Amino acid sequence: MLAGTWRPSADDARYRGHLPRFAAGNVNANLALVERLREIATARGATVAQLAIAWVLAQGRTHRDIVAPVEASRPCRITETVEAARLQLTDDDLDAIERAVPRGAVAGERYAPDLLALLDSERTGGKH
Repeated sequence: MLAGTWRPSADDARYRGHLPRFAAGNVNANLALVERLREIATARGATVAQLAIAWVLAQGRTHRDIVAPVEASRPCRITETVEAARLQLTDDDLDAIERAVPRGAVAGERYAPDLLALLDSERTGGKH
């Protein structure tokens, strides 16, 4: 969804239907958040995915050991990611992103409860 290119389809119930953020009632709200990010990304000459990666990298200023997760199922995604690493977000950019998608604005939990129970890092709060 954060790649900015995903759109709902008939196959979603089969592939993403178990994920609360893609459930009916949540997916449209979350796509609206992506559109808010698209406005910021476009103003910076970037894609939504590049903006998201640059935002994660910008968190490294105050949080050590941050690595941006990158989806690279296609060669063009690698190029997009490299370009994202060059995107330096200003404090104004970071503020605009926070206003566009404030903490807690994403609709739906990350995982359904039955899947969450299987994820050790989620269950233990990341502590091993």
